[in-house]
Amino acid sequence: MKKSVFSLAATAALTGAFATSVSAEEYTVDKGDTLWGISNDKNVTVDQLKKWNNLNSNLIVPNQKLTVTGNSESTVETSKTYTVKSGDTLYGISQKYNITVDQLMAWNNLSSTLIHPGDQFAVKAQAASAPAPEKAEAPAPAPEPAQEEAPAPEPEKKEAPEAEPVNTTTEAEQSSEQSSSNDVVKEFTAEATAYTANCTGCSGVTATGIDLNANPNQKVIAVDPDVIPLGSKVYVEGYGVAIAGDTGGAIDGNRIDVYMPNRQDALNFGRQEVTVKVLSE
Repeated sequence: MKKSVFSLAATAALTGAFATSVSAEEYTVDKGDTLWGISNDKNVTVDQLKKWNNLNSNLIVPNQKLTVTGNSESTVETSKTYTVKSGDTLYGISQKYNITVDQLMAWNNLSSTLIHPGDQFAVKAQAASAPAPEKAEAPAPAPEPAQEEAPAPEPEKKEAPEAEPVNTTTEAEQSSEQSSSNDVVKEFTAEATAYTANCTGCSGVTATGIDLNANPNQKVIAVDPDVIPLGSKVYVEGYGVAIAGDTGGAIDGNRIDVYMPNRQDALNFGRQEVTVKVLSE
């Protein structure tokens, strides 16, 4: 980056400040005016306007009187050059001297807004006529590290088709369900308990003559014959297709007792409500 700078002699001759008399000027705010617009029109800064008018915010109203120049006998900065300090920017320097960034760049032959501490810039138009030897260019900034390419996106995984639900219904239940839509004579909800043939005083033979000890895998239920005729084929929810082949003193109305060969299974069954379907022969 090339910049026109000034020799020490020229700098000494051009840099300085002096006191001068400045006549205060007032401005009446119009509708739509802003401090920023007024500052640009009057070649002052917003901070100066706020300071001269004791403003705590940027809010102004129509017909408000604003002082747009400094007080009389104020000190006016007339420096012709400026030495860059750490943290300076072209914008900040331009605001300090009430000029534009474009003017700074034009007066100093700048092709970039990059500046360095120690650089000297002309901040008045007439000061740009004193050229000096070119200053050594600052070392080029280190190259930015190469950006790693983003990994290629993984191919979209197709969702596996949902597995069909496994049918855990027993063959007897399936056969009863298949026929239930056409062959159900009666359907109701019953209170169910379970019993076993292996008990004290039990013969193991049902009221219809089925020997449960000889046929432990036979599905038999005890029923109230007034509700379910003895010998009927019955589907019991959670038990399967059974024969209404037994009765019991406590089996009355919508009550059934399901036979189980294992005593512990009968105890585990407990008491529950089940759907009962009486099937045709």
